[in-house]
Amino acid sequence: MKALLLREIKSFFGSPIGYLVIAIFLVLNGLFLWVFEGDFNIPNSGFADMSPFFKLSPWILIFLIPAVTMRSFSDEKKQGTIELLFTKPLSIWEIVNGKFLGALLLIVIAIIPTLIYVAMISYFGNPEGNIDMGSTMGSYFGLLFLICGYTAIGVFTSTLSENQIVAFIIAVFLCFFFYFGFDGIASFMGEFSALFASFGMDYHFKSMSRGVLDTRDILYFVSITILFLAATVYQLKSLKW
Repeated sequence: MKALLLREIKSFFGSPIGYLVIAIFLVLNGLFLWVFEGDFNIPNSGFADMSPFFKLSPWILIFLIPAVTMRSFSDEKKQGTIELLFTKPLSIWEIVNGKFLGALLLIVIAIIPTLIYVAMISYFGNPEGNIDMGSTMGSYFGLLFLICGYTAIGVFTSTLSENQIVAFIIAVFLCFFFYFGFDGIASFMGEFSALFASFGMDYHFKSMSRGVLDTRDILYFVSITILFLAATVYQLKSLKW
């Protein structure tokens, strides 16, 4: 699996894809958080916190992560190299985990430079250092788990079609549905609204953003990630046999 993971990382950074993903994420966040006027502009908010970043990032990642993962297995199927993967001394789980971890690592690398925002807000806060680090770190952990869920969904959808655009569209839809869809359904469910909202990623991400790492939130994201990775394995097994 290590060799496959390294191959994935080399493929990302051996082409413009890896650099483009990191640049797009940082540029979009930078423009909305520091340049453009609006609800996400940190200097104009009057508060020394990172909440605008954590409100904006999930929406950018809904499109960015599927763009990264759409080639995971779609390209292998289109090029006819997926059969070569099956002949390697790797289990299907190891193949899936290699693809998953490769895409996950790329997105995490894109997230790391945003820690500069935390330092800037802390430095320019009044008084200096006036930032809720507990909430900020909790939000970063929540974002990491959210990225895991999005990536697992993207890897799964890449097995559904050899057309990368189709895989991208399905992944965007599923990520959007799991992040926001249950909130939309909950608004029509009356007394059961809280129950339906709890099935959505947004509910658990916001919970972790308060700075409290509840095991229920962690188990939710772990379950979503494992569910879609297991679905990916099942889909690959059907292709193999």
